[in-house]
Amino acid sequence: MRAARPTRLLRLSAALAVAGLVLSGCSSSGGATAPAPSSSSSSSDGLRAGVTPLAPLPAETPAALAAYYGQKLGWQPCDDGFECATFKVPLDYDHPGSGDLSLTAARKPASGTAPRLGSLLLNPGGPGGSAVEYLEAVAKGYDSGVLAAYDLVGVDPRGVGRSSPVTCLGSDRMDAYTAVDITPDDQAETDALVAADKEFAAACQQKSGAFLGHVSTVESARDMDVLRALLGDDKLHYLGKSYGTFLGATYAGLFPGRVGRMVLDGAMDPALDSTAGNKAQAGGFETAWSAFAKDCVSRDDCPLGSTEQQAGQQLDALFKQLDAHPLPTDSARKLTESQATTGVIQAMYAEFLWPQLRAALASAKGGEGSALLRLSDSYYERAADGTYPNLMFANMAVNCLDLPAPFSGPEEARQAVPAFESASPHFGRDMAWMALACAYWPVKPTGAAHTVRAAGSAPIVVVGTTRDPATPYAWAQSLATQLEAGRLLTYDGDGHTAYGRHNACVDGAVNRYLLGGDAPATGTRCAK
Repeated sequence: MRAARPTRLLRLSAALAVAGLVLSGCSSSGGATAPAPSSSSSSSDGLRAGVTPLAPLPAETPAALAAYYGQKLGWQPCDDGFECATFKVPLDYDHPGSGDLSLTAARKPASGTAPRLGSLLLNPGGPGGSAVEYLEAVAKGYDSGVLAAYDLVGVDPRGVGRSSPVTCLGSDRMDAYTAVDITPDDQAETDALVAADKEFAAACQQKSGAFLGHVSTVESARDMDVLRALLGDDKLHYLGKSYGTFLGATYAGLFPGRVGRMVLDGAMDPALDSTAGNKAQAGGFETAWSAFAKDCVSRDDCPLGSTEQQAGQQLDALFKQLDAHPLPTDSARKLTESQATTGVIQAMYAEFLWPQLRAALASAKGGEGSALLRLSDSYYERAADGTYPNLMFANMAVNCLDLPAPFSGPEEARQAVPAFESASPHFGRDMAWMALACAYWPVKPTGAAHTVRAAGSAPIVVVGTTRDPATPYAWAQSLATQLEAGRLLTYDGDGHTAYGRHNACVDGAVNRYLLGGDAPATGTRCAK
C-alpha cells in the first residue's frame, strides 16, 4: 500500500527488482524448510456476506471479438536488445465497436535452441506498474533455463505506461499532493486533505475522461487473453507479483481452461472489501516495522534506541515533530510527516533498504530530511527532474473502479481510525485516511469483492512471505484455498514477494514448476 491517497498500491518497482534480483544459478535442490508462523490477521476478516466466485467467461471467443484475436504482432527492435509491438483491444468489451485502445508489449525471445515452451508473461504489480519497464530491468537476471525455454513478455496494462496511460496532475501539483497532511488534527487539515483528493480526481476526469471507466482489472485480464492468442499460445503462462497476483487470479477465474503455468507471488485476497484490505495491509506494514526495529536495535548504528519499544516510541516522536515542523532538505522542498511515513514504508518492501532507512532516520533526528525524502520520492518513482510516471494515476483509477470506496467521507474515515490503529499502531491512522480518496472518484466502481475458484484450471502456485509488508501472508493462504488447484508455497522471511530474492528454496521450486510443470506440494515451506 502506498503512503499516498491511492488505496492499496501493490507493486515491485523495477529498481527494487533489479537491486534484489538473484535468479540465475538458483539451486534446484531447494533449501532448509521451516514451519511458517501462523498469521495474526484472519483472512476471513471483511468477507462480505454472500461473496461469490468470479464467474468464468464462455469458452468460445465471441464473434464480435474475432478481429482482435486475429491480429498479427509486428515485433520491432527496441530498448537495447528487446522487441516491442502494439496491438488493439476494445475500449469496452460489452460494446466492441465503440472504440479501441492501443497496448504496448515487449519481449525477450527465448535464448535456447530446443523447442520453446511458449511465452511467459510478467507483471510487477501496482496497479500502475509498467510491465514493459519491469521486463527490461529484470529479464537478464532470470534463470538460464527459464530464459532458454520461454519468450519473456511484458505488456503494460490499459491505462499504464505505454498503453494509453491515464493522466492526471502535473509535477508541481503531484509534489503538493505527496506532501499534504494525511493525519488531520482539525477541521482545516481535514478540509485540506479532502481538497487534495478532490483535485486529484478532477484532474484525472479532465485529462482522461470516459476512459476512466474502462481500466478495471477484469478488462486488463481480458486484454491478456487477446495477447495470449496473438503470441500463438494455447495456454497463458504467467508470473505476477503483488497486484499482478490479482490480475493473474482474475485471468484464471475468467479463463480457467486457458491457464498454463501460473505463479502468483505476494498474493492479494480478492475476497476482501476495501476496508478490510486496507486495514490488513496496515497490519502487514506493522509486522514489517517490528522486524526492522528488532534488527535495528541490534546494530551499533541504530538511531532509535536499544529496544524495540524505544524504536517505536522514537518513530512516533519523529512523526509528531514533522507534523508540526517539516524538516529542511537539500532542495526547496521540505520533508513533511506524510513523506516521512512514505519513506519508512518504502524501506519495508526490501531488507536491503534497511541500512538506508537507519541512516535516513538518523539524519532526520538530526534535523535534516533529505534522505527520507529521497526514499519517499523513490516510492513514487519521482525522477530527478521532478517529473512523475503515471503510476499513481493508474493506481487510483484501477483501485477506485475495482472496489467500492471504503468511506463516503471524512467522518467515516475518522471513525475507522481506532480499528486501523489497533491493527497498526504506527501506520494505522495514516492508512485509514489514505483510504478516503476513492470517495471523490468521478466514476462509479464496476467491481466488488469476490472469490476466485478457477475450476478446472491447471495447478496455480501461490507464493506467500510470512512478514510481507504489502500483501500479508494470510492473503496468500486465502487465495490458495479459494483456488481449486491452488498450491501454497511459503517463504518464512521478510520483504515484499519471494521469488528471485536470494532464497534458493523458493527459486528452485518455482523454476522446476515453470520448466517441468512440477508444482510444489501444498504446504511446502522455505526458510530464510
